[in-house]
Amino acid sequence: MSLNRSVLVGRLVRDPDLRYTPNGVAVSNFTIAVNRPFKKDGEEQQADFINCVAWRKPAENLANYMKKGSQIGIDGRIQTRTYEGQDGKTVYVTEVLAESIQFLESKNNGNTGRNNQTGTNTQPYQQNNQNQPNFNDSDPFSNNGQPIDISDDMLPF
Repeated sequence: MSLNRSVLVGRLVRDPDLRYTPNGVAVSNFTIAVNRPFKKDGEEQQADFINCVAWRKPAENLANYMKKGSQIGIDGRIQTRTYEGQDGKTVYVTEVLAESIQFLESKNNGNTGRNNQTGTNTQPYQQNNQNQPNFNDSDPFSNNGQPIDISDDMLPF
């Protein structure tokens, strides 16, 4: 039996690079900075810079909704590949193939949240008020499309 699983939480080092293959498949290359779990006395926090790649809808969502500095979570696997460089030498690449990407901050305000995620069968949260039912004022759960003022301490998770 073998297992190849990687779970990372970090910040984008630069805006994701979105490209398309000749067959029209989206691919995004990006690097995340992941803080090390320890810090030596008198030194700044150290981080590892990990190259990642995402394909199809997760790649498009990442490029459209996240930017440099955004915090994301990745669930994927480590893969290696080789190619011949311009100088004729073999180049070895190790990267994380992101199978699922969680947006840990919203694009607009930088607040930590859990309203955005990508994956094979998920799409980012988008608010659409056009087809919302009309709630009367006696409904205590109605917010008329306005943000709900609630602290993190009140959430059960």
